[in-house]
This record gives sequence, C-alpha cells and structure tokens, in this order.
Amino acid sequence: MNPLGVLALGLLLGLRHAADPDHVIAVSAITARTRRVFGAAWLGVAWGLGHTLTLFAVGIAIILFNVAVPPRVGLTFEFAVAIALMVVGLLNLNRPHAHEVPLILTSAGGSHRVPAWRAFGVGLLHGLAGSAAVALLVLASVRDPWWACAFLLIFGFGTTLGMVFITVGIASPLAAGGHRWPAFGGWARLATGTLSIVFGAWLIYQIGWLDGLFRATPGWHPH
Repeated sequence: MNPLGVLALGLLLGLRHAADPDHVIAVSAITARTRRVFGAAWLGVAWGLGHTLTLFAVGIAIILFNVAVPPRVGLTFEFAVAIALMVVGLLNLNRPHAHEVPLILTSAGGSHRVPAWRAFGVGLLHGLAGSAAVALLVLASVRDPWWACAFLLIFGFGTTLGMVFITVGIASPLAAGGHRWPAFGGWARLATGTLSIVFGAWLIYQIGWLDGLFRATPGWHPH
C-alpha cells in the first residue's frame, strides 16, 4: 500500500464529494444571503467542519468497531438532510435580517452568531447521511484500519476545500451582481431558496416512499 497514493485518493474523492447536488444546493441557498466573498469562504469551511465531524465519528465506529447502520436509521439520516434543505430554502424566502452576515470578528474581539452556524449544522447532517457510504468505500479501498481513519480525515479535508471553492464561486458573481443591480441579491435568494425547497421535497418523497422509510420494509443502499 502506497500511503501517499491512499491520501491523494482521499483528497480527490473528498473534492468530488463536495460537488454532490444536495451539498451544492444547500450551500448555494446559505451563501446567497451574503455578498462577501471571504464570508462565503468561511461558510464553506463551517459546512466542511460540520460534515467532517459527523462523517469521521460515524466512519470510525463502522471501520474500527464494525458498527452496522440499520436501513431505517440510514434513511432517517438522509431524511433529515431533506428537511434541512426545506428549512434553508424557506429561510431564504424571508427578508434577510441585518445580523445575517458570515461569522466575523468584532473590534472588541468577539463574534456574532450568524449563518456560519447554519452552514455548520447543515454540514453535520450531510456528514451523518453520507457516513455509511464513505466508510464502506474506505473499507473497500484501505484494509488497514488506521490508514482508513487517516483516509477519512483527508477525505473530510478535501470535502471542506472543495466546498470553499464552491461557496466562493457562488458568492463572487452574486457580489458583482449585487453591486450592479440592488435587487439582484433578493432574486438570488428567491431562486436558491425555491430550488432548495423543491429539491428537499423531492428527497422527502424519494426517501419516504420510494426508498421505504415510511413503509414496513425499507430498502436502503448507502450512497
């Protein structure tokens, strides 16, 4: 086993994982509420930290202790992501409040509790929902449990880095458009919020009925 090859694979897969549709839609709706590129990058970091935290915790349990995630529990994790998408979307349909700017330090050295915490929470749910699939992927690629744990950490770092690229890529045109057309930010929030609601509703239907969360026998395959 080539350690550098294993870590490079984890980084690349993490970067790719950040671009999953549910991830991009969620952070697009959150990022649309700020015009600050640096703040958007911090939102990506916050989402990535939350995602890595739950992904690593559950992944460790699966890799080191052979914990099996029951189908109904796995579907419940994914259902929570769908609900989060709906909530984030509905919040975007409301007028933003003055305090809703990304986490920044004040002149006194304190900080504001702002959408960075929302991004962190959504990241926690996404990491929880994807943990089983990622852990099984790691087990199929890396036999040594400690290298598998290192793989998970690098995977989480790659996902965080990829999300920073995505949030900055979203915020840059939003900032430029907002400075040129004052109403642009409102339309961006409306569009991203609507998309988040629609996608969340589709996931609720898919997970609840097609995958069988609300049926007697759920059919869940980690993905």
